[in-house]
Amino acid sequence: MTSKKAVLAPYVLAGGFHKLWHGGFEITVLSDGYITLTSDILMPDGDREETRSILGRLGGDADSAPLQTNIPLIRHGNDLILVDTGAGGNFQPSDGRLAENLSSIGVDPASITKVVFTHVHPDHSGGTTKADGSLLFPNAQYFVNEAEWSFWTDPDYEAKMPEPLHVFARGAQRDLTAVRDRLTMVEPGDEIVSGMNVVSTRGHTPGHISLELAGDGNLLIAGDVIPNNIVSFENPGWHFGFDTEPEIALANRAALLDKAANEKLRMLGYHWTYPGVGYVERNGAAYRFVRG
Repeated sequence: MTSKKAVLAPYVLAGGFHKLWHGGFEITVLSDGYITLTSDILMPDGDREETRSILGRLGGDADSAPLQTNIPLIRHGNDLILVDTGAGGNFQPSDGRLAENLSSIGVDPASITKVVFTHVHPDHSGGTTKADGSLLFPNAQYFVNEAEWSFWTDPDYEAKMPEPLHVFARGAQRDLTAVRDRLTMVEPGDEIVSGMNVVSTRGHTPGHISLELAGDGNLLIAGDVIPNNIVSFENPGWHFGFDTEPEIALANRAALLDKAANEKLRMLGYHWTYPGVGYVERNGAAYRFVRG
């Protein structure tokens, strides 16, 4: 079994962070650290033998495994764009490393011009504010799908949502309210900047979006629509415990994997093995991840 220390090596900056260019976009894949998920969340449909094997391959133990957290920093013209803000101090103690890793590459948070939320779970938006409540990225314009805003800011969330989502709703309201005066609602098909298009990937949350970047073949920044490049690729029919709309998520995940394999679509996944960049290749009735 691989040790957690080995799996988490990308968070040590000796080798720097992965950088790639796609069309007019310069992308640096930063790390926010990692989160640990139990097998009943990560792969609730797997049997005991299957889950133990996969947990080991992910560098976990008999019950849980660490998943890396990959945050794209994108330079395009005069814009410096972050996709999600990581967890800050609002999820697990092993994540929330974005601010220090921006500093390590000489990027002042005040220089970020745009922040796009794929969705507003705590490991994606909890880093929006600092411990004192002030904005970590004080000069940025923020973008979120209107359906995501409506879902999490519903004042009757306690009556409408199952109890486990209440803490997520409170966190989402904290983060969205903090940037309300600089927040732009987007819909699928909208552009964030030229060549960066909003794509609906609903299911993980009702307003989950991905971003498709134009270039020599498109690049899809996938967020959590495909939660993991081992579990989800090898078992495309398995649910994921944090999906708010489980059957919609499953259908959209299957459709995206099929599309990506057919079109040789390059992808970047949030909780995939660092740096999370690569392709989907068919493997019988399932898929495998090819880094590239």
